[in-house]
Amino acid sequence: MNDSGRGPLSRRLGRCLVTGAGGFIGSHVVQELARDGHEVRALVRYTSHGSEGWLGEIAADLRSSVDVVHGDVRDPDQMRRVVGGCETVLHLAALIGIPYSYDSPRQNLETNAIGTMNLLEAARATGVERFVHTSSSEVYGTAQYVPIDEDHPLVGQSPYSATKIAADQLVVSYARAFELPALIVRPFNTFGPRQSMRAVVPTIIVQALWSEQVRLGTLSTTRDFTFVTDTARALISAAGAEGVEGEVYNLGCGEEISIGDLAALIGKLVGRELTLESDEARLRPGASEVERLLSDPSRARAAFGWSPQISLRDGLGRTIEWIRARGAHRSVEEFVV
Repeated sequence: MNDSGRGPLSRRLGRCLVTGAGGFIGSHVVQELARDGHEVRALVRYTSHGSEGWLGEIAADLRSSVDVVHGDVRDPDQMRRVVGGCETVLHLAALIGIPYSYDSPRQNLETNAIGTMNLLEAARATGVERFVHTSSSEVYGTAQYVPIDEDHPLVGQSPYSATKIAADQLVVSYARAFELPALIVRPFNTFGPRQSMRAVVPTIIVQALWSEQVRLGTLSTTRDFTFVTDTARALISAAGAEGVEGEVYNLGCGEEISIGDLAALIGKLVGRELTLESDEARLRPGASEVERLLSDPSRARAAFGWSPQISLRDGLGRTIEWIRARGAHRSVEEFVV
């Protein structure tokens, strides 16, 4: 085991395609791959502005070695061209906002499920040697038992989670039907620098820093938080491990905290006692709320030697400093869907 929380890679990665590379976790995966000296092709979603998302945060010497491609996973012909020449695919592209999935379930389906199928087809056609699909702990729904292992039932409690379940099952089917060397990793709640302000950790932090009160949804729900560099390293470890094809691996710390207690901890770290308010706009529909998530990450530890290295407190401290340095960029009390 090295100080990154993983053992050495067992297989050569070759050229790596990272989809969703301009996003929160994807940009960290690109950064870690480039830092390790791997050849990286980064797929970012095309916009007329030519935005590369969070790739702009990567140090210039690392960024210069990355081949950035603009596109859309919903285009099967383009995905075949993008995947061509890559030995390893780390697939992170997805619409991830659960509140937005209530407004646009079809777009979630087209991006998360059909987009995944397009990449699977491209990987099958071009002879990809390893396909790592990034799932989500949301596919489990509210915990029916804890800790949640990979055999826990899959329950679609939101349009987002339903589309991720569909994507997961497509990956399983391609591994079984076509012997595609694919596997699934399921991060629990990843947090850290570059995360959208709609996510719970940054929305608490920006309000704790610059507002008189903190507006949140349900305070009693519990989550299992992992710092983003740990999650990124887990994906790379999975890509480089032997004997993991066709399997599913949870990525989490194996510890849970309620949202109310999380807010209190953030308050301590910023030096304030926070006043919490329930905001109806931030509540999920009752039957759609996931009440409890607590991972069993032991399978990932055994299979590819990964374990989280950054504690919740230390990760929150790093995230607070990153957000503080960027400053309040909009009304901090605004709810971002």
